[in-house]
Amino acid sequence: MADPRAILSRNTDTVHCPLCKSETKIVGQKRGRLIPCDYMIRRCCSCRFAFVANPSTDFERIYDEAYYRGLGADPRVDYLFEMEHPMLTIRQFEWEGIRDIIGRLLPLNSRTRWLDLGCGNGGLVRYCRDKIGCDAWGFEEGWIAERAAQRGTPMLTRGQLAGHYGSFDVITAIEVIEHTTTPLEFLAEAKRLLKPRGLFFLTTGNAAPFKRNITGWSYVIPDIHVSFFEPLTLQRALEQAGFHCEYPGFGPGWEKVLKFKLLKNLGFRQVAPWMRFMPWKILSRLCDERFKLTAHPVGWEKV
Repeated sequence: MADPRAILSRNTDTVHCPLCKSETKIVGQKRGRLIPCDYMIRRCCSCRFAFVANPSTDFERIYDEAYYRGLGADPRVDYLFEMEHPMLTIRQFEWEGIRDIIGRLLPLNSRTRWLDLGCGNGGLVRYCRDKIGCDAWGFEEGWIAERAAQRGTPMLTRGQLAGHYGSFDVITAIEVIEHTTTPLEFLAEAKRLLKPRGLFFLTTGNAAPFKRNITGWSYVIPDIHVSFFEPLTLQRALEQAGFHCEYPGFGPGWEKVLKFKLLKNLGFRQVAPWMRFMPWKILSRLCDERFKLTAHPVGWEKV
């Protein structure tokens, strides 16, 4: 256990918000799953951004092979299984849903340039190239990046990103921003990569339903998830990075994304025949009513 005197000392320190520079306060602490230490969770008194104040920086240990096999900090993911069995994984529901969500916001065709930031095993990239025929690319720096490239995913390195500034119609970041300790830098880089009128679409947990007990939220896995947004907080961050924000809300595609999330959190990883008989329209609406994932905004590159 951490020394209570040390916790009290940290609680009286002035720590400013990484987004708006206002003062923050400690709202709880949570024990790490992978690295056994107490992580302090702070929330901004102004923009309500919540973050791990003492994040781990041992990225090679956190995002090693075990993580991508579902043996690390988050046992609900198995990126290698998804990569090796794309027709069996429930992740295909998410890929289909993201395609449908993006497709109602702007046209998708063979001329569309799409970048998936933090693409993991590259599954969404390969899905977009196969199903839409668009020019899709991935960016990933974890252990799995080389395996994704070997599987046929066109990948950009960090050193190559600048050469693609202003060239993408769509940028996605699916469950990525919660992993970064510098969200404004992440968003600014996404904006630089977009064409005029380009779309930035991201998914991340919504902290608003858990504002009274953020450490009780299962999404708070402090070894890996270090940044937590409410919708207005995310809007503020997007606007600081220069985006124009819109709130599309629940619509075509979200039913499939929420279907995937429900199944993943229940411990399923393979598609099964019984899944087609479930009332997903009702279940997805109930899920969204509880977790409000569709309440987050999207960002548009200003003309």
